[in-house]
Amino acid sequence: MSLYRSSIRKLSTTKHHNPTYSIYLRRLLFVAISIQHTPLLADKCNVPTDAPPSPLFNAQPFTQSLYRFEEFGTRQLPSSSSQGIPFPTPKNYNSSPDGSMLDTFLSQPLYPIPNKNSQGALANTQDFNPWRNKIGAYLNRTLSKAPAEGRPPGNDWAHQRWSEFYPVEYTVTAQAGARVNSGWRDQYQSHQYKSQEFRLNGLYHSTYHWDNGPDTDSYYGTTFGLEMQFHPSMPVQDSNSVWTFDGTFPPKLLKMRYGYPLLFRHYNALPISPSANNGFGLHTLSTHQHNGHNPAESDGYTQSFFFPGQYYDYRWPVILAGHDHINKKATNPKAGGPDGYGGIKKIPGDYRETMSTLWFHDHMLDFTAQNVYKGNAAMLNIYSSIDRGNESINDGTNLRFPSGDYLDWGNRDYDVNLVMADKAWDKRGQLFFNIFNLDGFLGDQMLVNWQYKPYLDVRARKYRFRLLNGSVSRYMKLAVMTEDKEPVPVYMIANDGNIMQHSVLFEKGELPTQAVAERYDIIIDFSQFKPGTKIYLVNLMEHNDGREPEGSLSRSKAFNNPFKRGNTCDPAVGKFLELRVQPYSGKDLSMDPANYVKGQKKMIPLPKFTKSELANAKHRTFDFGRSSGTDSSPWTIKTDGGQGFAADPKRLSAAPNKGDVEIWHLKGGGGWSHPIHIHFEEGKILSRDGGKPPEWERWARKDVYRLGEDEDSSRELTVALRFREFKGSYLEHCHNTQHEDHAQLLRWDIENPGQTVPIRTPMPTWNGVSYADSFSLPTYKAGDKDAKQEFNE
Repeated sequence: MSLYRSSIRKLSTTKHHNPTYSIYLRRLLFVAISIQHTPLLADKCNVPTDAPPSPLFNAQPFTQSLYRFEEFGTRQLPSSSSQGIPFPTPKNYNSSPDGSMLDTFLSQPLYPIPNKNSQGALANTQDFNPWRNKIGAYLNRTLSKAPAEGRPPGNDWAHQRWSEFYPVEYTVTAQAGARVNSGWRDQYQSHQYKSQEFRLNGLYHSTYHWDNGPDTDSYYGTTFGLEMQFHPSMPVQDSNSVWTFDGTFPPKLLKMRYGYPLLFRHYNALPISPSANNGFGLHTLSTHQHNGHNPAESDGYTQSFFFPGQYYDYRWPVILAGHDHINKKATNPKAGGPDGYGGIKKIPGDYRETMSTLWFHDHMLDFTAQNVYKGNAAMLNIYSSIDRGNESINDGTNLRFPSGDYLDWGNRDYDVNLVMADKAWDKRGQLFFNIFNLDGFLGDQMLVNWQYKPYLDVRARKYRFRLLNGSVSRYMKLAVMTEDKEPVPVYMIANDGNIMQHSVLFEKGELPTQAVAERYDIIIDFSQFKPGTKIYLVNLMEHNDGREPEGSLSRSKAFNNPFKRGNTCDPAVGKFLELRVQPYSGKDLSMDPANYVKGQKKMIPLPKFTKSELANAKHRTFDFGRSSGTDSSPWTIKTDGGQGFAADPKRLSAAPNKGDVEIWHLKGGGGWSHPIHIHFEEGKILSRDGGKPPEWERWARKDVYRLGEDEDSSRELTVALRFREFKGSYLEHCHNTQHEDHAQLLRWDIENPGQTVPIRTPMPTWNGVSYADSFSLPTYKAGDKDAKQEFNE
């Protein structure tokens, strides 16, 4: 590790440093250092990856309350504003700006405001990066341009259909080093600490409680004073150990509505020096909304990254797929979003494409794993006329999922976001990541909402849980069990953010395998339990290493300290969240998921592909493996039977025409697990290893597809996709992000029919963004004709 740090420090102080150049030098360093590197553990399990166990500092399980996500909050986009204080400059090259100054900056009105005309669609290259002089001093050279916005300039990367989907709301944040929460976002919590369970004496009015700690009244109705710790018994994280949105805990949540386009202004407040990272992570960013129906310039393309001191304006239209061809006059009330007054703002598009639970995270070229693991991830709830977040509005459209009814939309009293991720830390308690092992990284402690084994009080009624696997490489299989090891029935209602046609009952409380980046929305009914009952979320799936899951333990073996009892060598197996049932005197108005299982009512019908569309669709084949890989970039993708290639942002592997239906064949296995993510469009799985997909995928659309030989996966998968509304450069990659970064990722573009020249590739530097010509594979237009013939036989 010391060799790596010293090498990076020398690299970062070179006169002509820029991250694109550094990436390739870092890959060479990985190879050279890995030759000397040997695992620290000789046991069966390499967990945590090539590192000693994470010390617990006498932290006791289930003694701290679970963080409820802190809302970013949205504000109306004004027509004009005046400049306030500028983006604060850090005191030195190795730190983020002062926290109080950063909060003051973020809380002031947005400035500058992009115009609604075509000029406003372009990146802001008129203003300078406010850190320009300090960056120039660090680089020992003058920066003549250094624009304020990192979005690539000109029409290539201009906001598509800008005036049509001009943002009406905005939010602003900064990626920053760990610090104490000042509570400045309290004013933007939609519940205002007044709804059923967020009000005084409600379950969640106190944002934090530690059973073994001092009086925590100071956290009533505020996040002020919350420090960045995984548990109160553990050390506070250093500023450069964890980089989160705002630089604070709790983790953040963005709430959006269909029909209300949003501007997400993301500032980069990370250290100027790339070596100021406590051993891992890179200070350049690209923010990907996974898996929004967004134009390419706002999708978070891996090569469209921005530097410290800059911002990037992501405009998320929040429209339904099919906007241009289905329900064009916006007459269907099922296609729309809550208007704030009990009604619906109807919009064009296909209501069957409604999405609900998403997330957004870093997508920096070669550093996605490190940056996401370090804290660049947040959750996103999209509310619609179907999924309103108000269980009392019974208008024949709203499905009335468990939520609450204090607000017109977006109630979270009985709707809980959970991000689950395995982590590791060093002997000082600081977050640790192994940059050398490219098979995959595993932590030995399962955190939920960044906390070590918290508890959550729940009322004796129905709850919705939005489950996100936010790990680097770890697959999970969750079970819900009582303290007596009895199974708790669970209904799945959404998969990868897509509300399903039918709910699926898991009577024994065991959910299917959940790969990295997959989201499962479930409903649990706690009314069947007496107050005082304790219920647990338990991870059954064990890993020996980052290659693939080893298998699942039985519920009985996984329940009580399976690592200490010798039932597994993976410490992340077992209980990780305790649910404490509390009395409920209100009336549960939420829907009964049992009424929506197969043979009963439908929640949202699946979009259909006609026989003609499938018969005439273009086919493409992507084979994920190690063919033609190198030591530094072992992971490759073969396209349409060609050579295996590592990632190159300039290489175009596929180019569907806007408006077309295509069928993609995904292949992989050989002792490895690959959760494949296709950006932008949701797909319909047609087959797994030639057979039908399981029920929880049959009723759903997907954006993550599990390849491999483990439970609930397959070596071959066929998916149908429809491309529409926008164009530009998107990505397909393995979401084991160590595989993605080294370098199992490819570029595909949506093009206009007849387009013959690929869009140019942005090349960001401290001094602005230039462009390089792109090149394409021979089959990027035609696809795999052999696969099409075989499919239609």
